[in-house]
Amino acid sequence: MKKLQLAKRLILPVLAIGLAAGAVHLPAAAAPAADTVYLAPHRAIYDLKLTKSRGSRGVEAVRGRILYDFSGNACDGYQLQFRQVSELDSEGKTALSDLRSTTWEDGNAKAFRFNSENLLDDKRTDAVDGHAERNATTVAINLSKPKDKNFTVPVSAVFPTQHMRRIISAAREGKSILEFPVYDGSETGEKLYNTLTVIGRPIAPGSKPPDDATAKAPELAKLTRWPVTISYFEQESATAQQTGEQTPVYAISFEIYENGISRALVLDYADFTIKGEMTSLEMKNAKPCP
Repeated sequence: MKKLQLAKRLILPVLAIGLAAGAVHLPAAAAPAADTVYLAPHRAIYDLKLTKSRGSRGVEAVRGRILYDFSGNACDGYQLQFRQVSELDSEGKTALSDLRSTTWEDGNAKAFRFNSENLLDDKRTDAVDGHAERNATTVAINLSKPKDKNFTVPVSAVFPTQHMRRIISAAREGKSILEFPVYDGSETGEKLYNTLTVIGRPIAPGSKPPDDATAKAPELAKLTRWPVTISYFEQESATAQQTGEQTPVYAISFEIYENGISRALVLDYADFTIKGEMTSLEMKNAKPCP
C-alpha cells in the first residue's frame, strides 16, 4: 500500500469527529431557540495506537497524537484548532503524517468554514480551503483549494457540529438509530458521506468510571454519556447502504458526554483498528450567549 494512501486513510475519521474548528469569527447571533445541547469548551489530547491488524500484508504499527482545542457557543459559533501527527508502519515502510485543520460552524448550522493541510514526511501533499452556506433548498459549497470549484449538496446534509448535537439530542430522547448525509470538508472538499449512527444504552453518572483523563474532571462525573458508533458510506452507494449490502469506508466508536466531550475512541477500517486514549483534558471557561 502506498505511503500517501495510508496517511490519508488514517486521518479521515478523525476529521469526522472534529465537531467544528477554527480561527474565523463572525458577529454574534441569537442562540437557536430550540437548542438545548450545551457543548463545553475544552482542550484534549488523544494518544493513538494500533489495536488490530487484519490480512497478511496489514499495518504493523501506528503511533500518533491528536490535539483537539474546542471553543465557542451557539451565538458566536463553534471553533476548533485541530492537529494530528501519526506515524504508520506497513510492509517495512513508515509514513509520517501531520494534519493541521481549522474550521468554524455557526450555531444555526447555516454556515461552515474549513481550512486544512496535510504533510507527509514533512512535505505538503494537499490543502483544502472553502466554505459552505445553507439556504432553503441546498447547501452551496465554494472551494478555493485545492482548486476553485462551486457545487451544491442536498439541504439535508449536516455539518460536523450539527451532527454531534443531533446525536446528543437523539440520545437524550432514547433514540438508537440516526441516518444523515454529512459534509465535513474532508479529502479534497468534495466528499459527501452517508452515515449510520447507532446509539447505545446510557451510562449513568457514577457507573462504569472511566480510566482516562476524563476521570479527573469532576464536572463530567455528574453527566450521562452514551456509547456511539458512526459508520461512513460512500455517497454514490446510498441504495446499497439502504439494502444493507454496502460495507462502510470506516467506522468510529466513542463515548460521548452530554456536553459533547468524547472519550474511548476506536477508528475501525476494513483491515486495521486504532484506539485513541484521552491522556489530557483541560476544561476551558465558557463564554455564555449574550
